[in-house]
Amino acid sequence: MGFVGKLKKGLSKTRGRLSEGLGRVFLGPKEIAENVAEELEEVLIEADIGVRATNEILEMVTERVSRKELKDRESLIQALKEKVREMVVIPDSTPLMESHEKPLIVLIVGVNGVGKTTTIGKLGKIFRERGKTVLFSAADTFRAAAIDQLGIWAERIGADLVRHNPGADPSAVAFDSVQAALKRGSDVVLIDTAGRLHTKDNLMAQLEKMKRVIAKVIPGAPHRVLLILDGTNGQNALSQAREFMKSTGVTDLIITKLDGTARGGVIIPIIQEFQVPIDFVGVGEQEDDLIPFDANEFVELLFAD
Repeated sequence: MGFVGKLKKGLSKTRGRLSEGLGRVFLGPKEIAENVAEELEEVLIEADIGVRATNEILEMVTERVSRKELKDRESLIQALKEKVREMVVIPDSTPLMESHEKPLIVLIVGVNGVGKTTTIGKLGKIFRERGKTVLFSAADTFRAAAIDQLGIWAERIGADLVRHNPGADPSAVAFDSVQAALKRGSDVVLIDTAGRLHTKDNLMAQLEKMKRVIAKVIPGAPHRVLLILDGTNGQNALSQAREFMKSTGVTDLIITKLDGTARGGVIIPIIQEFQVPIDFVGVGEQEDDLIPFDANEFVELLFAD
């Protein structure tokens, strides 16, 4: 199955909920109901598109209906596509895979449970398949399992691994990793981090310290701060994103577990609010189920029949 097929499958629950809801907006096969805005609001909120994005969409729909520009299902769907595309397409953003820094230093953040370490492994595999040498930095020293898991991934894909003992200073691991990458001529360094929400302030301070330490080795690094969010968390993912954006200066996103949720609409307010590109989405548990995110394709598939 190709990327488009996998994205379509991953969005099937979200698309199903949206399609079912949009069906309620129409009196017959073509005619738009008079209470279109009210009906549409419920549909969009149910799809986890969020209040701000929903209000913008409703404003556009109400205005165009009043001008008699939207009269049937086809014209409404087309208008929705145009508006959502306007929200999720970020012009002039450089995809993660097209970064030219060497070594490219990527600090990867997110709360526990979002599939962070597994996603790092899959991301490393993608870089390896593109001919890049990869170094994993096991800086989530609070979870011995995370360190071991990265070790397994390193062996599997032929990546280097820098690890310390469990409980070690994460900044020391990051520092050693970047230095090792310089010595070995690595192309990409993927740095795993802790994600314990119950110590939020300490966690954010720790991440800021890691950034400072990395910059001492390579000024301007980390070049990317990649936030991983769990798609099944819906609007809670948005709250998590705000915390990390505030403290770490997130530059890129990955949304995991998109296949297990009808809340995929949360992608829209996340991009709209933060203007940060989504590089990949997770649509399954297999190694190849981390796929590139295409905003235009996302819009088409979201409203596909």
